Amino acid sequence: MSGLAALLSGRVDPGIYLWHGAFDVEDVRRGVEHAGWGFGHVDGWVEGGKADFLAGVGDALGFPDWYGQNFDALADCLHDIGDGTEGVVLLWDGWATLARDDEKAFSIALSVLGSRVNADRGVPFAVLLRGEGPEVVGLPSLD
Repeated sequence: MSGLAALLSGRVDPGIYLWHGAFDVEDVRRGVEHAGWGFGHVDGWVEGGKADFLAGVGDALGFPDWYGQNFDALADCLHDIGDGTEGVVLLWDGWATLARDDEKAFSIALSVLGSRVNADRGVPFAVLLRGEGPEVVGLPSLD
C-alpha cells in the first residue's frame, strides 16, 4: 500500500489516480480509516452504468436523501464531504465499465470528481481508479 500510504501521510498530493493495489476492500478501508480519513467504495463491476455509478457514489459517501443522483447533485454533495476527517478516499473498482460503455458520462464523472479534488476546501479528497481499463490521458499512477 506504499502509494496509498504516501497519499494518506501527505507525501503525495490528493488527486485522481490509477491504482493497481490488489488489497481486499476492507483492508483498504481499515488502512484509510486508521489514518483518520473517510472512505467510500464504488463497485463498478456491479454498478457499471451512469445511473449505477451516481447511486453508488451517493451510497459510498453517505450523501443525504435529497441527493438527486445526477452530476450537478454529485458536485454539490462532494463539496460537503469530509468534515471531521483528515481527508476522504473514494476507491472506484471496475471504473473501466463506465469508461468503455459511456465515454461521455465517464469524462463528466472525472471532471466532477476532479473539481472536488482541486477545490480549496481544506479537506483533501482523492479518487483511486483501481484495476485495468482504457488509457486515461493525464492520470498519474499511485503504484
